[in-house]
Parts: sequence; C-alpha cells; structure tokens
Amino acid sequence: MNVSCLQETLNKGLGIVGRAVATRTTLPITQNVLISTDQGRLKLTATNLEVAISTWIGATVEDEGDITIPARLLSEFVGSLLNEKVDMVTTTQPQAMTLTCARYEARIIGTDAGEFPPIPTVDDGVTAKIDPTVLKKAIGQVVFAAATEESRPVLTGVKLELEDDRFTLAAADGFRLAVHKGKLVEAVAEPTEVIIPARTLNELNRLLGDQSEPVELVLSPTRGQALFRLNNVEVVSQLIQGAFPNYAQLIPQSYTTKAGLKVDECLRAARTAAIFARDSSGIVRLHIQDGPPGSLQVLARAEEVGENTAEMDAVVEGGEAKIAFNAKYLIDVLGVIESDDVALEVTTPSSPGVLRPSDTEDYIHVIMPMFVQW
Repeated sequence: MNVSCLQETLNKGLGIVGRAVATRTTLPITQNVLISTDQGRLKLTATNLEVAISTWIGATVEDEGDITIPARLLSEFVGSLLNEKVDMVTTTQPQAMTLTCARYEARIIGTDAGEFPPIPTVDDGVTAKIDPTVLKKAIGQVVFAAATEESRPVLTGVKLELEDDRFTLAAADGFRLAVHKGKLVEAVAEPTEVIIPARTLNELNRLLGDQSEPVELVLSPTRGQALFRLNNVEVVSQLIQGAFPNYAQLIPQSYTTKAGLKVDECLRAARTAAIFARDSSGIVRLHIQDGPPGSLQVLARAEEVGENTAEMDAVVEGGEAKIAFNAKYLIDVLGVIESDDVALEVTTPSSPGVLRPSDTEDYIHVIMPMFVQW
C-alpha cells in the first residue's frame, strides 16, 4: 500500500474510529486499527467485537493494500505531527507501515489484515431514516437511564421500536425510566423492536454533531446486528437478545398532585441540594404546597453536615404532596429537558414520580421514590 493524505484528515479519522478500539481484550488484534484502500479513498476500521466503526477519508492512492496497526501508537504519533501531507507505505516482510510527514518519519510494526475480525455486513432488512437532530435529542434524553451493571443485560440496552413513521426509544435501570417518541423521515415497511447497547448509542451520539443528512438505520433480518450509516461513517453494532420489560406498565396513569415548574430553577435547586445530600444517600426531598400561590420546596439534610432548603413558585393542581428522589436521578433528567417548563406529577410518597416537559408529549421520565421519614 502506498497512500498519502493530510495529517488533519487522518487524525480526525483515527479519532472517529478510536472509541471502538478494544481496551481490555483476550484478542490483541482488536487493539489495532484496520487501514485499507477502498475505491480511491482510505478506510479506517476499529472494533471491540460489540461495535465496529468505519470511516472513509480522502487520500491519494498510489498502490492498493491493507494492514492493521496498533491504534493507540498510531493515533498518538499522527496527533503529534504538523498539519502537512502524511505519506504511508507498507511492507510485507516484515508487516510494517512507514509514515513520513515533513521531516518526521516512523516505522510501525503491524499485523496482516486477514487476521482482523470480519465486520458484519447489514445490507438487507428493515430500513429506517431518522433526522440527525431528532435522533441526537432522543438519544440524549434516554441513554443515561440505561443500567451500567451487567446483572440484567437487557437493561444495559435501549429498546428501539419502529412503527409506521414513528420511533420510540426507552431505557430503564430499575430505578428510573426514560421514554422518547420521535418521527421518522419515512414510514417503515413493518413494525420492529430491538434492543441496542447503550454504549453504541453513546458513540453514535458523539458522531451526529457533523451530520446533516438523515441517518440510515438497517436492522439485519435475524435482528442480530444494526447498521447506522452516516456521512463517510458506518457503525455496526451487535444487538442485545432478550425480553425488555413492559415499560408502559411502569408509567402511572394518574396523579393526585401536579406542579408546573421552571426547569432552570428546579435544576439549580436540585444541584444545590445534592451538595448536602452526598452524606445522606443522595436523598432530596420535594414538598409541593398548594396555593395560591403554589410552591415547591427542595430540601436535603445530613445529620453531621447540615441541611439546606430552596423554594420556588409552582403552578399546583391538587393538594399538598411530598416525595423524595435520588439527587442524581433528578439532576440527570432536568439536565436533558430542553423546554423551559416541566410538570412534576405525584400520587403518594411511595409511588413513582413523573416528569414531563410542558410543551411536548414526546418525552416522559419516571423516577422511583426513596423512602424517608418526613
């Protein structure tokens, strides 16, 4: 292989695929990046066997070829170079790549490309197209609610439902539930449900910032893999097999008290309360008082540290109500609601609380309460 491209272009490409490089693995080659020529461009691919990211960058190709190179070493070397042309030439005996940029040169020992794990191809199956702005917002409002512990694998994923011209993302970790409904660019051929690893959606979200065209999603006929196709980037992910909980049953259908709140005020009060809540299991107490005028008190108390109280105006329907949440869960959801106002719905101190943006019905967040002595 004999190719050349700009340092800035190569560095950006390595940054895109770098997050898919395996860190701890029993298969050392997954710590490499696969470099190959593809129809006059340079293709970079990395995989940790759960997700694979490929990107294509502009290059001048003199001779075709491919090789795998240790990803971290290559990224650090390329990142240290000047923004000038980088020439890359490979040799077969031994397998190595020589990189030359201005007056810098390095030879990096590589591995035969044939030893790199094959990347699944997803060419046919259910296809959907989603506006990148819509998808980025949906992922941001849901993915943080997925579980991080592997004890229940299905909860480490996000359920995706496709039907007609709508999609739904839902995530739950046993303590909270986030559900976002959005619109597809065009209707899908058949209703479909799959569970996508939350880690995959986090990486996809990172790549959506530069995307302007709709994102194409292709689900394999066996529902084993999902392909997300962006501009010059493809993300292929294994899907999680199993039964996701019936989340619709977890959403309360009624409430006794509803408080309309300003998101920024409530978020500031929750962050302040979290400082005191650190020494009391993260417990933040919410006390809704009817009016007029209605109000919400946000309280945190730690026996050996002290306590704090914040009060704000609220538009209250129903009577007085009390509920306690984990401060982190409250801060997480308030931080992703883009509306100015949010509605908090409460039934009893031991029933789940519900938060909904006031200007849309496309998002709902349920938090399990913490049991406290009032």
